This record gives sequence, structure tokens and C-alpha cells, in this order.
Amino acid sequence: MQENELTRAAMNYKLLREKKDAAEAALKAINEDVEDAMLKLSDLMVSNDMPSFRHGGAQFSLSTTTRASAIAGDKETLYVALRENGFGDLVYETVNANRLSSFVREQTDLNDDNLPAWLEGKVNVYDKTIVKLTKS
Repeated sequence: MQENELTRAAMNYKLLREKKDAAEAALKAINEDVEDAMLKLSDLMVSNDMPSFRHGGAQFSLSTTTRASAIAGDKETLYVALRENGFGDLVYETVNANRLSSFVREQTDLNDDNLPAWLEGKVNVYDKTIVKLTKS
């Protein structure tokens, strides 16, 4: 492979990663602006006693939904209560994919580069070649 082709591919990759990062940051900012605009509009609609109205070819309607979340730092208490009261089907366990990959690498290293028998048939293990990009 010619060095020119390699450096062009590397620069293209770097530029696309930067473009992706900028787009993600822009989307985050837009989502915050949308939330702020919605709150302002809902406050105005409530204060003007307007549960709905039409403008600019769109219908705007107030809607109230109930949301719930576990008390911060005490999810397990909620999970136990749900299970004890017959609602255990709402609770499900997850394993973070990155942490699982790290754990499997660790276990394989401790087992002479072999997957421990107790993990056989329970995890898919594969190698993925990627290019890491760091600022120099």
C-alpha cells in the first residue's frame, strides 16, 4: 500500500470522527433547546388556559404523563419490593457489554488464553480489528 493512500485513509477517518463528535455535541445542544422551548410553551399554554391550539399548520396540545424512577442509589430495594409483590417481571438484569468484554478478556488471560469452561456456550467471543484514534 502506498503511504499516500494510507495517510488519505487515516485523515478521512479522523475527519469523520471529528464530524461525528461535532454532530453529537450539536444534537445534545439541540435536544436541550427543544426541552427548554417545550417547557416555556407549556407554561404559556397553562397560564393562558389554552389546553390546545393550532398555528402554522400544527396542532399543539398539552398532555400530562406520569413518569417514575427508582430512588437514586437504592434500586435494589425497589426490585425486591416488586418481586415480593408479584411484579418481578418488571425487573430484568443487564450486563454492560464493555464490562463483559473486559471481564471475559481477564478470565481468558487467567486461564492460559482459553475461555473458562463455565463460560463456554454462554458468551460469544470474537476479535474485532479497529483503529484507535488519539491526539498526538
